Amino acid sequence: MNETTTLQQKLFAAIKENIPGNLSVVDVVAEVLSVSDDSAYRRLRGEKPLSLEELYLLSKHFHLSIDRLFNNTTNGFLFEGTVADASNFSFTEYMIGMQKKMMYLNSFKQKKFYYLCKDIPVFLYFIHKDLAVFKYYFWMKTLLQVPAFMKRKVNLDEPDIDFLDYGIKSLECYNNMDTVEIWNFETLNSTLRQIDFYHQAKFFDSRDDVWRMYDVMQTVTDHVERQAEAGCKFALGDSAMKPLSSYKLYFNEVILGDNSMLIKTDETKIVFLIHGAINYMATRDIAFCDNIDNYFQALMKKSTLISSVSEKERSNFFKTMRSKIESRKRNI
Repeated sequence: MNETTTLQQKLFAAIKENIPGNLSVVDVVAEVLSVSDDSAYRRLRGEKPLSLEELYLLSKHFHLSIDRLFNNTTNGFLFEGTVADASNFSFTEYMIGMQKKMMYLNSFKQKKFYYLCKDIPVFLYFIHKDLAVFKYYFWMKTLLQVPAFMKRKVNLDEPDIDFLDYGIKSLECYNNMDTVEIWNFETLNSTLRQIDFYHQAKFFDSRDDVWRMYDVMQTVTDHVERQAEAGCKFALGDSAMKPLSSYKLYFNEVILGDNSMLIKTDETKIVFLIHGAINYMATRDIAFCDNIDNYFQALMKKSTLISSVSEKERSNFFKTMRSKIESRKRNI
């Protein structure tokens, strides 16, 4: 077996790790290269060398780092991602992209989601319509400064919410994945400060809307606590608390989160890094993902598990979180 054949087999092994188990590598490769199944088979077996163009198409489609694959040391990591621009940003398209990624991750037989929470997990924005609409306004008005939103006040009864269904489906995918989250006392603060700012800047139509937002934050907090107590995820409002997946919640008093996410599947690891609040980068780079995995494991050892066990610590943690909301209600 020559070196070219060996490298080609490494490439296809990496491709296999990056597709769900229910998909055929041959079918996917044939589609990407626009060749027959038989021709794809011959490439997979190493009987036909890949052309430079085919190598480019496959590495681009599957977001593979050729340097890493071929053990070329460049001290670099290959990421893919988005950069939101006020001139062309579509919240609906953003949510469609999120849903597609969550459906892809959820398609693996084995998957586990690790989330270091600087803010409440983005999927929980869609646990309640009011929170989703508020975040929509905050992103469009404050983060991206979209001209059409600059003079608009928050309308929690916003009729144009075609993005909501995509967010709800993303939440459903998240709820069906075994999850480990690491929270601290700052996790609620980002959203609470956003509500405070909009209240002070008179971006709400009335104080009733401010009350609604704090009530929603209370609902989210209570739901997370119930999930932590049960050690599993379940749909909001499900009195039977039907388990959808396992849920582990850790409290870390020292380390501030950064909203980084690690997903471990039966085939590969994927890391998502958030930047600029709304943008994200993703990588399957083996060395980088292993490093993040090791970081999560070390961080969990230095944190307190407050789901299923540690009733006193869990109660104190959520009591502190609720006090943040209640103090703001008193000051309205």
